[in-house]
Amino acid sequence: MSHLRHIGAAIGTLVAILGSIMFISWKYFSGSRRHSEEEYSFLQESQPREKQILVLGLDGAGKSSILNCLATHTVKHSTSPTQGFNAVCIHTEGCKLNFLEIGGSCNLRSYWNLYLNKAHMLIYVVDSADQERLPLAGQELHRLLKEDLMLPLVLLANKQDLDGALSISGLHRKLLLHDLNYEQKLFLMATNVTEDGTQVPKNIHDVKELIIQLISQKR
Repeated sequence: MSHLRHIGAAIGTLVAILGSIMFISWKYFSGSRRHSEEEYSFLQESQPREKQILVLGLDGAGKSSILNCLATHTVKHSTSPTQGFNAVCIHTEGCKLNFLEIGGSCNLRSYWNLYLNKAHMLIYVVDSADQERLPLAGQELHRLLKEDLMLPLVLLANKQDLDGALSISGLHRKLLLHDLNYEQKLFLMATNVTEDGTQVPKNIHDVKELIIQLISQKR
C-alpha cells in the first residue's frame, strides 16, 4: 500500500507540474505585448488574430471527439479520455483559433479556473445520457461561471444519439441554467459524434459556424 501511495503522489506531482507548464505556455502565447501604434497597425495587417478557446467538461463527455471533428472534419471512432491537456489549432479566414482542452477527471478540475482569464470563449461539454453525473457537471459549470460571468459560453449537450439522453430543455432544467445571472452570451446546442458514422454530423458544423461567428465579434 505504501508503494501505491508513492506512485499516486508521483502522478499527482507530475500532473501539477504539467499544469504549471501549460499555464505558463498559455499565458506566453496568448499574452499581449506592448507596441507602438505603427507596430501594432503593422502586426494587425500582417498577422491573423489569435483567439483562445477553453474546452471543459467532465471526463467522458466527448470533448476530444468534438475537437477532432472540428479540426479534421472526420469522425474518430475511438478516443481515449484526456488525461492532461489537449491543444488544437484551427485556422479560419483572418483568425487563428487556439483550443485548449483540459481533462475532466477530479484531479484536473482544480486547474480549470486558472485558464479562464486568458480565454475569449468557454465551451462546456456535457454527456446528455449520463444522467447520474449531470448534477456534478452542473455544479462544476456553476463554479466556473462564478469566476467569470462575462465569458461567452457555448454549452454542448453531447451524445444526443444515445438512449436516455436528455433533450435541450430537459438539460436546461437539470443543470439549473435558469438560476444563472449570466451577463454574457450563452448558447446551448445539441451534438453527437456517432460511433459508426463516417460523416461529421451537421450539428458539429453548426457548432463550428457559431464559434467562428461569436469569436469574430470579440475584439
